[in-house]
Amino acid sequence: MDAQGRGRADDIDPADQWVLNPSTGEYELRLTPSAPQPGRTGVPSPRGPVRGEGGGAGRTRTGPELDTPAPGRTKSPAGLPSPRRRRGAPAEPPGRRGARNKRKPRTKRVLLWTGGTMAFVLVAVSAAGYAYLKHLEGNVTTTDVGNAGAAGFSKDKAFNILIIGTDKRTGVGNEGYGDAGSVGHADTNILLHVSEDRTNATALSIPRDLIVDVPDCPTKQEDGTEKIVPGTQHVRFNTSLGQDGRDAGCTMRTVKATTGITVDHFMMADFNAVKTLTTAVEGVDVCLAKDVDDPDSHLKLGKGTHTIQGEQALAFLRTRHSFGNKGDLDRIGVQQQFLGSLMRKMSSSDTLTSPTKLVKLAEATTNALTVDTGIGKPSTLKDMALELKKVPPKNISFTTVPVLDNPEEHPPVTVILNEAAAPPVFQAVADDVSLTEVKQKKKEEAASVAARLKGTQSAAGDVRVRVLNGGAEDGSAGKTVEWLQNEVGVAKSENGANAPAKLARTTLEYAPDQADQARKLAALMGLSGSAMKPGKSVVNAQGMPAMTLTLGKDFKGAGVLLTAPVKPPNVTKSTADQAKCAE
Repeated sequence: MDAQGRGRADDIDPADQWVLNPSTGEYELRLTPSAPQPGRTGVPSPRGPVRGEGGGAGRTRTGPELDTPAPGRTKSPAGLPSPRRRRGAPAEPPGRRGARNKRKPRTKRVLLWTGGTMAFVLVAVSAAGYAYLKHLEGNVTTTDVGNAGAAGFSKDKAFNILIIGTDKRTGVGNEGYGDAGSVGHADTNILLHVSEDRTNATALSIPRDLIVDVPDCPTKQEDGTEKIVPGTQHVRFNTSLGQDGRDAGCTMRTVKATTGITVDHFMMADFNAVKTLTTAVEGVDVCLAKDVDDPDSHLKLGKGTHTIQGEQALAFLRTRHSFGNKGDLDRIGVQQQFLGSLMRKMSSSDTLTSPTKLVKLAEATTNALTVDTGIGKPSTLKDMALELKKVPPKNISFTTVPVLDNPEEHPPVTVILNEAAAPPVFQAVADDVSLTEVKQKKKEEAASVAARLKGTQSAAGDVRVRVLNGGAEDGSAGKTVEWLQNEVGVAKSENGANAPAKLARTTLEYAPDQADQARKLAALMGLSGSAMKPGKSVVNAQGMPAMTLTLGKDFKGAGVLLTAPVKPPNVTKSTADQAKCAE
């Protein structure tokens, strides 16, 4: 595990605020005015040196000075020095100030992201907040999961995040929760899939008591060496983390082995995260259909709506003996309702427009999370946050992996995959199919895409195409060429080896005069109109113009139609915009 050192708590006071500088239209960090404290150093202004108004030598203005007006200057209501021009001075002073004022104002640079099992939120700071951004970077703890996850984050692709809540009893006040001495098992698990076009997302809960096979897992040790933790068969999913020294990469590999879905990144939080994050947002609204008095979780609430935070929020999420059939599946449903409520709270105007709340959330979040090294920087997490923020809450679906009671147990305690209902759900996520009905594109765009498949088709023998492997299984390009040549008569096909980049979906690029060839190949392979990309041709081995077929991660094998299902699987689900009462 590669854990970055955490920043000192006294470097930035959570009470400090982001305020709008009227002279630049940007948000800046305003530190609360106070006398110098032993052991506390001022945070340098993100802007760096600023020239004095008197035209003398430049001076360095530190953060606290933003609250202390210089002689002859007044403070704005926000606590920032009001811009004042000296009598007789030019309207546009030379130096950095004049250059800054030529920029267009950028308001509301503090942005919010929500999502996650226990909730997580990040503040995207502007260029003026560089010092604070570096401070947040010191808060984040990372784990190197090797090739279990992606090396980085891409803004233009679908992505999957595994959100893990552990049962590790760390911190004061957590003695009553979790298993005594737990190494931190995967107690709560949600695979969050965000679509490529950002119109929808699916939060797929994976029961901790699901019986799975945990594969062998390479793990990084503290001394930098790698250790292979042997896999185990027919065990609970929650043992994929913590057991025998397994890290979150092992849980990611277990998800892949169980569902066939590749996990790009993970985020992990423990009990303390629930308490600190819900306190930071000043509580989450929940509804109960009946009175609850649970001696195990210590949750005691009456029927109706309540705003809970801290210990009470943790008790709500840990309760399972007071809801439904008193099992883990019913607790998962309650957790999904809680998360939906949290997302609504995060997107409300009173949170988005409160710099104080946003800074508190940034501090709480970065201190609470452990993530993989691929997204270990706040700037990367910010980019991911902005992409997730594009998804409308009504199109964020919550559902659970379809399961059945374990027939080998009497009475059943664990569950097994429902082999009839689970595969369609996994395939929908893998194929980027929404569980809600969403408007994927504007009508005119959809019509244009559909039109690519309409028209004449050339003969198979006239199709010229180079096949590249852009994320499919090794050898897919060669096998596809063999199938094209030997099975469907596309003799003018050739293997172009590996593509320069991996793609989530298979694409076919062609020149305008190759449209009839493209339609023929699309019909043979089951390509959708969106997979067809009008563009340029390439020169094949015979010196002739050819199309380029790039096999993406969605490729299912030579001769297998690629057309994704147009209807989502029929599963029980809820969405983030719905408020429900726990029963």
